[in-house]
Amino acid sequence: MNILITGGTGFIGQSLCPALLSEGHTISVYSRYPNKVASIFGNRIEQVGSLRNLTEDDHFDAIVNFAGAPIFAGRWSEERKQVLLNSRLNTTRLLIDFIAKAKTKPAVLLSGSAIGFYGDQGDTLLDESSPGLDDFGHQLCAAWEHEAVAAKEYGVRVCLLRTGLVIGKHGGFLELMIQPFKFGLGGRLGSGNQWMPWIHIDDYVAMCQTLLNNNALEGVFNLTAPNPATNRDFTQALAAQLKRPALLPMPGWALKFMLGERAGLLLGSQRVMPKRLQDAGFQFKYPMLDAALADVL
Repeated sequence: MNILITGGTGFIGQSLCPALLSEGHTISVYSRYPNKVASIFGNRIEQVGSLRNLTEDDHFDAIVNFAGAPIFAGRWSEERKQVLLNSRLNTTRLLIDFIAKAKTKPAVLLSGSAIGFYGDQGDTLLDESSPGLDDFGHQLCAAWEHEAVAAKEYGVRVCLLRTGLVIGKHGGFLELMIQPFKFGLGGRLGSGNQWMPWIHIDDYVAMCQTLLNNNALEGVFNLTAPNPATNRDFTQALAAQLKRPALLPMPGWALKFMLGERAGLLLGSQRVMPKRLQDAGFQFKYPMLDAALADVL
């Protein structure tokens, strides 16, 4: 397949692109930073400098849309929230504009979203049919998904990727969590009872490959492991792998003081299950947290 990927130089894209190349696909990456594309992938990947410059004669069999400003960078002022929203919606709208005019439509669009769609739901077991709670995370994800679904009007199969906390080497949320442990300052966050729906990067990539290749799959998918962990259990597992203590909990009020509304990303609880991919027979390489952490640390 000829595949266009937006956000391909990010943490997930840097694993997905090589995996797709190894399968013989041709990859084009849209990025505002062409030098970064070249430094990461060399000449193995085509660069797309502007989605507006795509013409009706350009053809992609599939599009994977990850583009968006980093969710955790910067305090969530109203201005920053607008940046987070616009960076996702504007790119997705440009993709829909291209699909609308393309003489040959892509067969499938995989478009990013996140488990933040569900909001803080405590111990409630959540699958793809579960409603979300109306906070900023939900509003952001719901708006992003709404834009992507417009591709269905042009006969494109759309898969919405509600992504969990991705565990991998050299990046992602795990890199942030590790830092306090290096100085012996690790510990649970808040009560530690909040659920963390994680996923190993290898399984995430394999899920994307499954969704690209299986024409029967469309709609919303939770890209998480089948065994979510509480923050308390995650912290203990991480401490064991790093051989560091986990004795200094961070009170919820302190996180809220330091991070403002963003603290909800760390203190909110989503006990999410990947029901639809499990029902489709997806086999996890890393279904258990200990093995996933051991592989990347």
